[in-house]
Amino acid sequence: MLLKDKKIAIVGGGPGGLALARLLQLKRLDVKVYERDLNKEVRVQGATLDLHQESGLEAIRRAGLMEKFKMYHRPDAGKMRILDQNNTIHLDDHLNESSYENDRPEIDRGPLRKIFLESLQPDTVIWDSHFISMQQENDGWVLHFKNGTSAYADLVIGADGANSKIRQFVTDIKPVYSGITIVEGNIYNAETNVPKLYSLLKGGKVFAFGEEKSIIMSSKGDGSLSFYTGCKVDENWAADSGIDFSNKQQVFNWFKNEFKNWNKDWLELFSSDEVWFVPRPQYHYPLDQTWESLSNLTLIGDAAHKMPPYAGEGVNMAMQDAFELADCLTDNEFTEVQSAISHYEKQMQKRASEVTEDTLKNTEMLHSKDAVEQMVNMMNGEEL
Repeated sequence: MLLKDKKIAIVGGGPGGLALARLLQLKRLDVKVYERDLNKEVRVQGATLDLHQESGLEAIRRAGLMEKFKMYHRPDAGKMRILDQNNTIHLDDHLNESSYENDRPEIDRGPLRKIFLESLQPDTVIWDSHFISMQQENDGWVLHFKNGTSAYADLVIGADGANSKIRQFVTDIKPVYSGITIVEGNIYNAETNVPKLYSLLKGGKVFAFGEEKSIIMSSKGDGSLSFYTGCKVDENWAADSGIDFSNKQQVFNWFKNEFKNWNKDWLELFSSDEVWFVPRPQYHYPLDQTWESLSNLTLIGDAAHKMPPYAGEGVNMAMQDAFELADCLTDNEFTEVQSAISHYEKQMQKRASEVTEDTLKNTEMLHSKDAVEQMVNMMNGEEL
C-alpha cells in the first residue's frame, strides 16, 4: 500500500476531514486530524445539512455509519416554505402529511461531527491545533500550530475550509467574488426568543425573497435557528460598512434599513440577546482552475473549491472528495502517491467546475427580481 508506515495529517476537523480520517483508518493507516477548536464540546454553528445520495450519504455508507446516521438525522427538517418579502407563502411542503424523508435527508452539523468522532480511534483528533505554517522536511512536512506545538507528516491534506492556510502551498489561484455577501446569524432557544419566526419555520426551512435579496432560515435539533441574509453589495462591504458585527444594535440598524420594505416579523431576529452574527462575502474559484499535483500535499472541501451555499453542495462535495481521495490512496491502482493525488485532483476539479457553475446560476436566480416565481417553478420540477 502506498502509505504503509507513513504519517498522514489532515488539517481541519469538519465533515470532509473527519470522513477522510475514518475511511483511511478503515484501511489501517496512521492518521491524525489537527483541529483548531479547543475541544469536542465546542458548539458547532451553521445551518442544518442535507446529504445527497451520490456524495454525502455515499461517504456515510462507505464509512459504515449509516445506522448511526439514521439515529440522528431529522426527517422533517427539509420541509420548506417559500415566501415573498411580505411573508406570503407561495410553496409549503408542510401541506404534505407524509414524512419528508427523501434522497436528501437532513442532519445538524453537531450530530454529524459526533458520529464521525465516535468512529475514530482514540486520540485521532488533536484539539486546540490552530495551523499557522509548515515547511518541507525530507519528503514530508513539519506543521506548526498556534499553541506552540509541531508535528511531522509524510502526507498533508488541507481540509481547513474556505479560508484555508494550506491552499497557498498548493496553488496561488485566487477566488472570485460572487457579488453576494451573507450575514449569518444563529439564535438560541428560538421558541422562546423568536416565537413568530419559530412558528413560521415549523421545524423546517424558510426561503424568503424580494428586492433581489434573500433570507434563508432553518431550524436545528437543539432548539436554535440559523439564518442567512443575502444581499448584492461590493466585495469589501463588510469591512467598509463600519459595522461591528459583534454589536447587535449596529447589525440591527443595518438590517432595519436594508430590509425596510420587508414584513416586520423579520425584526424579531434581533429581539434576543442570545444571538450572534458574522458577515461572509461569498467567493468561488475559477471554473477552469487546475494546478500541478504534489507528492505530499493535497486539498479537499472548501479549501479546494469553495462556492456560495445556494445549491447545498458544500458539505456533500467535501465528503465526496474524502471517499474519492481515500480510494486513490488505498486501492493499489497507483504506484506513486503523486500519481494517486493527480488522479484525484483531476476528477475533483472537473466535478467542482460543474457544480460551481450550477451553484452560480442558483445564486443569480435567488437574487433576481422574480426569485420567488423561479424558485417555486424549480421546486415543482418545471424548466426555468
